[in-house]
Amino acid sequence: MNLLIALQALKINKLRSGLTMLGIIIGVGAVIVMVAVGSGAQAKVKEQIAGLGSNLMILWAGSVTTAGVRGGTGTAQTLVEDDAWAVMREIPEIQVAAPTQRGSGQIVWGNTNWLASIVGATPEYFEARDWNLVSGRMFEFGELSSSGKVAIIGQTVSRELFGETDPVDQIIRVRGVPFTVIGLLERKGQSMMGQDQDDIVIMPLSTARNKIFGALQGRIGRVSSIFIKSRDGVDMKEAEDKVRELLRQRHRLAPNTPDDFSLRNLTEILQAQEAASKVMSILLAAVASVSLLVGGIGIMNIMLVSVTERTREIGLRLAVGARAKDILSQFLVEAITLSTIGGVLGILFGAFGTWLVENLAGWRVELTIFPILLAVGFSAMIGIFFGYYPARKAAAMQPIQALRYE
Repeated sequence: MNLLIALQALKINKLRSGLTMLGIIIGVGAVIVMVAVGSGAQAKVKEQIAGLGSNLMILWAGSVTTAGVRGGTGTAQTLVEDDAWAVMREIPEIQVAAPTQRGSGQIVWGNTNWLASIVGATPEYFEARDWNLVSGRMFEFGELSSSGKVAIIGQTVSRELFGETDPVDQIIRVRGVPFTVIGLLERKGQSMMGQDQDDIVIMPLSTARNKIFGALQGRIGRVSSIFIKSRDGVDMKEAEDKVRELLRQRHRLAPNTPDDFSLRNLTEILQAQEAASKVMSILLAAVASVSLLVGGIGIMNIMLVSVTERTREIGLRLAVGARAKDILSQFLVEAITLSTIGGVLGILFGAFGTWLVENLAGWRVELTIFPILLAVGFSAMIGIFFGYYPARKAAAMQPIQALRYE
């Protein structure tokens, strides 16, 4: 009964009711959009963590200075394969260490070609990166020891060279050298720096050194980087310190000498980004919630005006036997109905806004049921909170005074 009365009262003043709900509509829509954007940012960071591999550190060769000119990371050949094996052997916290040699080159198949990253690696590389195969197989021992001309390719290389054709067992030419494709990697997506991790050709480390890079990338045993994966549950900072200490000992660096390598804990970097994105999501939702409070104040204001306008009606209802709680519930239901309808329309507004952000701005968004329920529930609570005082004021009127009101 009270709901019908509330709807009739709102219908009488359609424009005023619509303007009153506008604050709730905008507030609910803004909360939904902001939470969706924040959730999308968090999901993207989690994808990057999964794409890199869990508990991952990377050792890069150091830099070299010639005639006062300082080179970048990797210009000095300071890392060797034995560094990787020593890290695995002497640090219990480390699960696996994978030496790699990296470059780039033209990959040719038939009449098509593509410029891709070329990585010489050992089987430990795939374990460190948590990188599995979609089809094909891994390197065999004989191929690793005898510089076998076999390769495992990423999804981007497969798409650009082979299209819909199965790449396994196909012959490609890497810098003019024929290789047999023995495996196709699962998709990894972009790295934290925006690089396409699937644009890659991986071959045995010995093959890369002897047949592709040769003397261009240093003496026998030298590598450009080492991927290090720590065991689950291990303190990454402690493991990082142990790796750094071991490398300094192996490279015979004096206490005051800077590292001749670069060690980066990628997992910590991405976790810091994830924490920052969570804080940003909370801040965005808090800012958007302000419009909900403004909408609630608007509801209180309009309900107070409505009580004043309908004073004689209230007095008449009280005179014919209506109880104070009946008047209270009537105006409270009106406020809740106003905010709830605004909340439902706000959902549509928020869904449309999320679609615009995703398709026009190109941002990653994730629209889930939780922020929708939260926003609508919050809008209903606002209706109760801001509608109670006007309803209470109406219920406290004296019938005779209300009937005399002009």
